[in-house]
Amino acid sequence: MPAQQHSDPFEDRIVAELRDVGGQFDADSHALTTAGLARGRRLRLRRRAAVVGGAASLALVGVGGALLLPGGGTDPDPSSVASTPSASPTVPPVSSQELISTLKEQLGYGKFSQETGRGTADSPYAWLVWDDGDGGSVVSVSLERVEAGSENARQLTECPDKTFTPYDSCTTSRLENGSVLKILQGYEYPDKREPTKLWTAELVTPRGEHVSVAEWNAEAEKGSPVTRENPPLDAAELKKLVTAPAWLKAVDAIPKEDKSSLARPEETSAPSGDIRKDLAYLMPDDVKVVSRGGDESGWGYVVVDDGKGKSLVEINVQPNMGDLLGESIFEGSEEVGDGTVLITREDAGDKDVSGAVRWTVDTVRINGLRVVISALNAGGPHDAPSRDKPALTMEQLKKIALSSKWGPSREEALTGQKNSDQG
Repeated sequence: MPAQQHSDPFEDRIVAELRDVGGQFDADSHALTTAGLARGRRLRLRRRAAVVGGAASLALVGVGGALLLPGGGTDPDPSSVASTPSASPTVPPVSSQELISTLKEQLGYGKFSQETGRGTADSPYAWLVWDDGDGGSVVSVSLERVEAGSENARQLTECPDKTFTPYDSCTTSRLENGSVLKILQGYEYPDKREPTKLWTAELVTPRGEHVSVAEWNAEAEKGSPVTRENPPLDAAELKKLVTAPAWLKAVDAIPKEDKSSLARPEETSAPSGDIRKDLAYLMPDDVKVVSRGGDESGWGYVVVDDGKGKSLVEINVQPNMGDLLGESIFEGSEEVGDGTVLITREDAGDKDVSGAVRWTVDTVRINGLRVVISALNAGGPHDAPSRDKPALTMEQLKKIALSSKWGPSREEALTGQKNSDQG
């Protein structure tokens, strides 16, 4: 199978992390600006184990890194993973060929080709092209463990925000055994520049078993002409495939990691309060907030309309970012009265949308708090422009970025410290 036709979800997550690290040393201002705006979205997206579609590209914008590709259709050499913890001796490992055979058995008929996979010794998956008589389609299954009841587990079965991930249908349901099932019918490319559809099913059990099924209406995930209008499995058939008991047996064979020895990545702390509510509150009086969203990572957005068209406004609040002041991204910046460093930028966004205009204000306060806010001349990053310019001016963006809503100013921080000392 040509390497470019397959994208392994687990390796994609590793690639994203490597690129994130590499991006810390990249002084390109556009890349760092985009990374600042997308960081809140990335924290959520990179925790999702579904096969990477268009939305996950937000995690990779503007940063470099080598592409890790599957090592073929065989299991890795056991000697190369000697340090990997072993599965329970009562649960024998499942090979890549066994997973592929299980997938073929579940599909039941038709012609199969381009088969590849990996066994339970390391990030198991099965991937193949299936022609059911109406056109060849990629179908894949990937397996992993997640911490039951965790934020990660919740997000795997949460429908994405349509502002950033357009889709036709998304449903979440709880099954009789307590498992949560999400079925999403969307697109490989959020901007729909190609008619490739990506439909997925995500199952998370109360024990933390995660089964992910993905299918396309083409014989490759990207860069291949569609063979049919829709992927072959409808919602009911996706549910039947993802809930097949054989996958849970395979998850049981995945080696369990020693969590006590694993370093936990640092994540952004959210500012106090509701970032979505605060951002909406700070909007100018002459604009109407049409919608808003965000999450606990310190990222939020509103879509506003001043009567001349929709405009997306995003904000990301990150602590401990003072080291950025030594990077070229802040060359030519100005220092405002309380010691905050501020710089403005104008670009065409990061989604290659014709006519897009994005205005950005990037600030770092004396205590290292970074506030990045941008306004776009469209209602979403993939939407065609609805107006010539963003709805908010640079001056209005500056005022919002410098607001005490995101954290105390220098004077407030010093006053608070003085009062604490006196108390």
